[in-house]
Amino acid sequence: MQSVSAIIKPFSKRFIGGETLPEAIETLRRLKKEGFMTTLDFLGESNLSRVDAQKATAEYIENLNVLKKEGLDRNISVKLTQIGLDIDENFTKENLIEIVKVAAAMNGFVRIDMEGSPYTEQTLRLAVEAHKKNRSVGMVLQSMLRRTSEDAVHLLKEAIPIRLVKGAYKEPPSIAFTDKKDVDRQYVTVMKRLLTSGIYHAIATHDEKIIKEGMAFVKKEKISKDSFEFQMLFGIRNKFAKQLVQEGWRVRIYVPYGEFWFPYMVRRLRERKENIWFVIKNIFRG
Repeated sequence: MQSVSAIIKPFSKRFIGGETLPEAIETLRRLKKEGFMTTLDFLGESNLSRVDAQKATAEYIENLNVLKKEGLDRNISVKLTQIGLDIDENFTKENLIEIVKVAAAMNGFVRIDMEGSPYTEQTLRLAVEAHKKNRSVGMVLQSMLRRTSEDAVHLLKEAIPIRLVKGAYKEPPSIAFTDKKDVDRQYVTVMKRLLTSGIYHAIATHDEKIIKEGMAFVKKEKISKDSFEFQMLFGIRNKFAKQLVQEGWRVRIYVPYGEFWFPYMVRRLRERKENIWFVIKNIFRG
């Protein structure tokens, strides 16, 4: 009998830039030719040993060096649990600052990813601390969390670039909206606040209705198309993403890669049942 990973693997190639860095680089080159900006996302589960966390830190730094060498966007996404957040916060901070220093030296950018709610407070704290040392740092906020509107205000005061997402984690109703309408409502509210902040932010969603609402708002408020960007995950809404680029919008594609593609896919599917149908739809959708 085929293993689950063997069954999923043919489909995963649609959403993963490659299992190795060279494979991911080829994907980034192709996306660049198509007019997209890109972010490289090194996959990996939470690391529970300092050795593994340091190896992940070294991999992120290698990502930046290779991106510079290849003339690609020096833009990466970093997960704090991968560089030690389940071990020690100060240890994680040291690893993060090391990555950010390398990015800053080459005019690159590090986006700190937001993981499940148990890590929210620590992640925000480390993002603010890293940004104070170097401005080549951005943060992610999830509109599904009830606290996000207040977190956005806090990050805006610190002038930290925000990547706004809906959020994929399964969270309790006490801290997160469970109704899609409420998630979308807060997304739009925060999105408009970001777009008028004067800071370069990222509107990360595949929701065409929300994207079009953002476009209409930008036009109404006479906001420059160059003052923000839309973002999408690799393999999702390809035709729509290309359409946005053709219309003159800035679009960045998040490209995950690595040998841990299977845990990544399974985790995504398990987090919320909506993700299963979302992936299935996009296997057959351009």
